[in-house]
Amino acid sequence: MINNNINIFMLISESEGFGINTDILETNVLNLSVVIGVLIYYGRIVLSDLINSRKEVILKSLQEADNKLREAEENLIFAKKNFDMAKVKSEQIRSQSLLLANQTSQSMLNAVEEDIKRLKATNLSAVRFEEEKSISEVCQKLSNLALTTVVDRLNKRLNSNLQKKILLQNIDKLSIKSLYRK
Repeated sequence: MINNNINIFMLISESEGFGINTDILETNVLNLSVVIGVLIYYGRIVLSDLINSRKEVILKSLQEADNKLREAEENLIFAKKNFDMAKVKSEQIRSQSLLLANQTSQSMLNAVEEDIKRLKATNLSAVRFEEEKSISEVCQKLSNLALTTVVDRLNKRLNSNLQKKILLQNIDKLSIKSLYRK
């Protein structure tokens, strides 16, 4: 039965034209070794070229990544320096603004105090002026009233006899003075 099976395989392989010979003794070991040698020789060159090409691509990518890393580190250092400078500048601006705010508020307080003093002085002088004006008006009214009262009294008391008497007294006083002068 084994013979029958082998013959069937042979008939199938001969009838189809191309087939796999499973009998190692019948296969051509030399042909296989030549094919394997050619594959190893040329495959090694192709594989070596592929590996070298891939190696170059990887090395180039690593070099670019390394360059980008260095550039990123330089940018980070530059950014940190800029950040530190900006931080210092912001602190300076903050302290200057606080100082300016304090100076401005102090100058405004001083100006307000000066305005208050000036207003008090103005009010005081206005009050004094009004007092003097009022006193002057009162004195004027009193003087007018006293004069009016005196004139009224004189008019009531003054008659021709009294006028003669006053005139004679004044003439006597004047004549006595003129005698003493000489």
